[in-house]
Amino acid sequence: MSFNIALNFEDGVTRFISCNTGEKILDAAYRQKVNLPMDCSDGVCGTCKCHCASGEYALGEDFLEEALSEEENQQRQVLTCQMVPQSDCVIDVPVPASACKTGIGSFQATVIRSSTLSSSAIELVVEPEKGIDFLPGQYVNIQVPGTAQVRAYSFSSLPGDTHASFLIRNVPDGLMSTWLLQHAKAGEPLTLTGPMGSFYLRPVQRPIVMLAGGTGLAPFLAMLKKLAKSPVNQPITLLYGVTKENDLVMTDALDELAQRLPNFSWLPVVTDAGSACAQKGFVTDHFNDALLNDGDVDVYLCGPPPMVDAVLRTLQERQITPASFHYEKFAPGKTAEQSAAA
Repeated sequence: MSFNIALNFEDGVTRFISCNTGEKILDAAYRQKVNLPMDCSDGVCGTCKCHCASGEYALGEDFLEEALSEEENQQRQVLTCQMVPQSDCVIDVPVPASACKTGIGSFQATVIRSSTLSSSAIELVVEPEKGIDFLPGQYVNIQVPGTAQVRAYSFSSLPGDTHASFLIRNVPDGLMSTWLLQHAKAGEPLTLTGPMGSFYLRPVQRPIVMLAGGTGLAPFLAMLKKLAKSPVNQPITLLYGVTKENDLVMTDALDELAQRLPNFSWLPVVTDAGSACAQKGFVTDHFNDALLNDGDVDVYLCGPPPMVDAVLRTLQERQITPASFHYEKFAPGKTAEQSAAA
């Protein structure tokens, strides 16, 4: 038996390794040519200290408190030279990937279809040459065929699926949008690089509030599909904000997920005052005390910079500090800016 271990480096690169039953993380990484920080490898120096963001593990007692204090142990700091996983795990490594003699992986995929969902959204479905490991919420860079340019898109599909899907904003005269609308054909090759990003689903410990702006819905579809495979008891609420009513896409998928996740509900929010949608304005207009739960919530936000700034400002004005707050900004035609704050 082996476990899937996600190593998240401080520069946003994620590298997946397999760890055998009873094997230490440091040994598994070195076996797969990832040189995690280390010095003594005996639990003495603390050089290999990382943080386990999720998953079960054993550390044993064969390390010095100078290397890992009891307080650090309680905070899920780990020594990779002593850590033996007991489930799949996510580990935050406090150095860039290049310092560990590893980097971003590239892989090939072929286009299955490119579909116009609305005037503002395109769905791209590809078949990777092999299964893609990523954390729900993460993104890849896709090279625009015929150019050296790349664009960043979050997965809307599940890790390991035979097909990978993405929601792409239709930018007038945009490089990728133009290619998808005018040139993309089934079987066309694409180069993907990643996965990357610190915006991903954490273990569910309290109510979750998801805030999506336009095609920022994509990572939440991946997260919700993951949660639907192992339903949780905490309430999950998605506010899905768009400019016009016809910008709402994948609503059937959201309704189907609501059937599979009894504690999940979603609300469309439309800026256009002439919309028939019951919730008009911006997502921040629909914050309420029940939703924010006096700050005992995990907030996930993916949308354009003005939306991110508005949410941050509104939370500050309401004097609400969420238990955790994770966000991703994106701008048309540019590589996504990944950010997270706890």
